[in-house]
Amino acid sequence: MKLIILGRDGILNEYRDDHVKSPEEWQPLRGALEAVARLNQAGWHVVVATNQAGIGRGMIDMASVNAVHAHMIRCAQRVGGRIDAVFFCPHAPEEHCECRKPLPGMMLDVGRRYGVDLRQVPVVSDTLRDLLAARAAGCPPHLVMSGRAAHLDEAQLQAMLHEVPGTRVHRDLAGFAEHLLRTEAASPGVAP
Repeated sequence: MKLIILGRDGILNEYRDDHVKSPEEWQPLRGALEAVARLNQAGWHVVVATNQAGIGRGMIDMASVNAVHAHMIRCAQRVGGRIDAVFFCPHAPEEHCECRKPLPGMMLDVGRRYGVDLRQVPVVSDTLRDLLAARAAGCPPHLVMSGRAAHLDEAQLQAMLHEVPGTRVHRDLAGFAEHLLRTEAASPGVAP
């Protein structure tokens, strides 16, 4: 199975400091859902792994998070895309759980549920925290310069890349999709 793990906020949709609390607040980034569709058409399964500390902090309830994710999945379907599953950590950082990124718990859960070798599962992120989780789980790390990463200066970007060697950088999710599909066509079976 060809599987990709995406972060949510800043990769698929606009990042909000105050958390996405309703379907109306979930705004897709330009071209992101179309990139999911392109990946699906090439045989890739896409899952989302996202920290949702707003639940643990009492800013949003589980029903609202589920409504946001149902809306996200419908939006992807409208452009021919498919998000197979959404994994999320509902805990606040101070709860010190195993599933909150930068720890690899969510990625390891994805690997167990899908029975895949995580060394073949790229993780696409816009934060150092997610890149660290990818590295800890053994997944190839990919940084997209959308969302929070769009505000990094060159020194911050280089520091991040130094901390997680081997990270590939893309302008956005569409850029990642182009890279992955080009790499796959040139070298079938090679890790992304």
